[in-house]
Amino acid sequence: MDNILIDQDRVRFSGSGSLVPGNTAYGFYDSDPIFVDECYKGMIWAARKLGYPNIDIEMIDINFYACYEEAVNEYGKELNQFNIVNNMLVFQGQQLSTLGSVNGRNVQGMGLNQIILLAKDYGSETGTGGKLTWKRGHVDVQPGVQDYDLQALWANVTESCNRMEIKRIFHERPPASARIYDPFSMTGMSYSNILQELGFGAYSPAVQFLMTPIFEDLLRMQAIEFNDMVRKSAFSFEIVNNVVRLFPVPTYGYKMYFEYILEKDRTETGFSPSGSAGNIVSDYSNVPYVKPIYGQINEPGRQWIRKYFLACCKETLGMIRQKYQTIPIPNGETTLDGAELRQEAQTEKESLLENLREMLAQAGKFNQMEKQAEMTEQLINSLKGAPLFIYYA
Repeated sequence: MDNILIDQDRVRFSGSGSLVPGNTAYGFYDSDPIFVDECYKGMIWAARKLGYPNIDIEMIDINFYACYEEAVNEYGKELNQFNIVNNMLVFQGQQLSTLGSVNGRNVQGMGLNQIILLAKDYGSETGTGGKLTWKRGHVDVQPGVQDYDLQALWANVTESCNRMEIKRIFHERPPASARIYDPFSMTGMSYSNILQELGFGAYSPAVQFLMTPIFEDLLRMQAIEFNDMVRKSAFSFEIVNNVVRLFPVPTYGYKMYFEYILEKDRTETGFSPSGSAGNIVSDYSNVPYVKPIYGQINEPGRQWIRKYFLACCKETLGMIRQKYQTIPIPNGETTLDGAELRQEAQTEKESLLENLREMLAQAGKFNQMEKQAEMTEQLINSLKGAPLFIYYA
């Protein structure tokens, strides 16, 4: 009989407990006197919430301490996860050695440097910068020959047979602005024609200067381009597998220039890791957030921890009681509420986590900027009804 009573005392809450330091599962917060105090008080509070001393609680001090430590860890995990996601663009690529622990520090910035780095890939494709440099090549166009294999004529010779991708081909008429005063152009106005029209035909055009209004140049350029479009064959081309076909059929020889990139360059420069492994923030896994300092958690946070702690206690007690769903008593048996406690605990934990995540999201940068914009709009609307003062001397 004495042995049975000893075993019962070992597995039932006695109304008090041993010291907290050294009896928590991990000892993460044992050196924090505020945690030690609240962990012990939390044990008394949770036991009473669970029915002690009216009914026996099949948990002892170390069970309560483990649940309280778990609640603090869960709060820190949710907080750190939110901060990592909220500031990932700011942290990524930063030196771990210079960052140190970022808990409790004000993280400023919007990650513009990462956005610019990502945008460089788009700049490479449009020729406006980026990681790829567009190269330039040329082929000799022969009269009467329309088709030119740029891969064979240029890349196989110059780029060691590496596959190239053509980005731009320069095959078009000279600009109209260069043909306005071309003496060999039948559409523009040559120097000699202009001078003859204005009575300066007897003078040498090499030493005479004629100033005309800018709109006349614009009208002449428009006339030249419109004439080319209606009366002449359009300069164009088709390109398939780096074989270009020119239109119209060339009637004289010239060099046709083009810009290109090598396909292997896109692959090689598209992935460009920076920094040495283990020395920079690379992803979610190594952003330097650590466990929270319990003494610095504010009262709303501690209250959340207490509620989550109570839910963890219910879950633990439910697991213990569910091990033996029925126990014999004199003249019958009684059924324990293990399953109900576990279900209730699970529901409470999910509700608490959802509430915490919602509150963290509302405190995020994006939502705060939205709220600030709404406040500014409401302030402007409010000031519209304010009387304006009229000042007079």
